[in-house]
Amino acid sequence: MKAFVPTGDPAEPVVLADVAEPTPRPDEALVKVEAFSVNRGETFKLERPVPGERPGKDIAGLVVQSAADGSGPSGITRVVGHPMSGGWAEYVAVPTDALAELPDSVSVLQGAALPLAGLTALRLLRAAGPVLGRRVLLTGASGGVGHFVTELAVAAGAQVTAVTRNAARGARLAELGADVVHDVGDARGPYDIVLESTGGGALPLALARLARRGTLIWFGQAGRAPATLDFFDFFAGPESAVIRHFHYLDADTRLDDDLAALVRLTAEGRLRPEIGRVTDWADTATTLTDLRDRRIRGKAVLTLS
Repeated sequence: MKAFVPTGDPAEPVVLADVAEPTPRPDEALVKVEAFSVNRGETFKLERPVPGERPGKDIAGLVVQSAADGSGPSGITRVVGHPMSGGWAEYVAVPTDALAELPDSVSVLQGAALPLAGLTALRLLRAAGPVLGRRVLLTGASGGVGHFVTELAVAAGAQVTAVTRNAARGARLAELGADVVHDVGDARGPYDIVLESTGGGALPLALARLARRGTLIWFGQAGRAPATLDFFDFFAGPESAVIRHFHYLDADTRLDDDLAALVRLTAEGRLRPEIGRVTDWADTATTLTDLRDRRIRGKAVLTLS
């Protein structure tokens, strides 16, 4: 079968190659991939690829071989899946606890856009606790995660301030109900919850806007610059402030349950994946470099012809 393999070359991070079709484990279903999405974090990982590892975590397609242990979808079923690797291919073996069925009302494009960004947003807001009536500051808001967080948090009753450097990208966040600023320094605060994903100088600026007994959750470093916090500044700041690290896989809920929740919200029109580019999978390398260099708003989805 055909699949993308990493090259280690930033100008062309992946190339299409012939690889062996996967042999599913007993708890895995074989999925014929119809579309997949790419994430900015994956572009960074491709700069130093792990030998023998193939990329791809967000897929949608058809189950063509059910799991041997009887778990998961059976027959020819439309699904969204979140394998840990190998999804940018014609076929991928996916653990059944990382699959959810797609109803006819959710397109394969929407399905492919959901997994990593949607799971991160859903679980991040759970980690933040109740947001009804609370002020939330979100940095790095114009990517796939940011759009999902904004839509879910506003729907849950939060007052969201979204930080994005680009005015055009901010327009969509404003439509979703956020107050938009173009620099963390312009956020007025104080905020009960700060969701920080850029690192560098943004983290201490965001922390300074935290309310008394507020919580800052650090879930990424998209700016790729390390953050430095001054110990004395932190303890001179808000009383009992909390800083937490977050990773989307560190959760008590199952992946398949949360994927099903995201699919249900999408089917109900309460969650609308922000898809900034749809193109044939032949354009994967170019799409990756454009995503890395911030030339795509929201999610990028590749379709298999």
